[in-house]
Amino acid sequence: MAIGLEDKKAIVAEVNETATNALSLVVADARGVSVDGMTALRQEARKSSVTLRVVRNTLARRAFEGTEYECVKEALVGPSLFGFSMEDPGAAARLFKEFAKENKNFEVKVLAVSGQMLGAEQLDVLAKLPTRDQALSMLMSVMKAPATKLVQTMNEVPGKLVRTLAAVRDQKEAA
Repeated sequence: MAIGLEDKKAIVAEVNETATNALSLVVADARGVSVDGMTALRQEARKSSVTLRVVRNTLARRAFEGTEYECVKEALVGPSLFGFSMEDPGAAARLFKEFAKENKNFEVKVLAVSGQMLGAEQLDVLAKLPTRDQALSMLMSVMKAPATKLVQTMNEVPGKLVRTLAAVRDQKEAA
């Protein structure tokens, strides 16, 4: 069924808004994936704050104009499933990577982060990015380490004195 001009404009505006707010984009070819598989993928996407869209490439090219995902225009060939990471830059990459392990027909075509297009072979790099909570915990552990070391060092001085006095006492008792 043909899509009317107004509907196309609405789709372009909606995808443009999503692309403007997204942190990263992963484009995949989902030909041959079963309906049950796609339903499972959509459920997992909702859990990880990933917006999935299937849009005609011509409409996607128009929607990406003026966004940082304009760089993927040349890679839009054939059916495309767009995964926009809304909260965590690596969420869509992790989702697509796990889904591709289970579905041999699912193929990642290209990724984009911060206006830079990456090939499908870079999927692991983006998928291994820590989540916000993981990054904050790593930062806090780095910030906490010097204070912990200082407290341990300060505690060692009286501890060493007590051990020395105990050794002297034991030596005098033995004599």
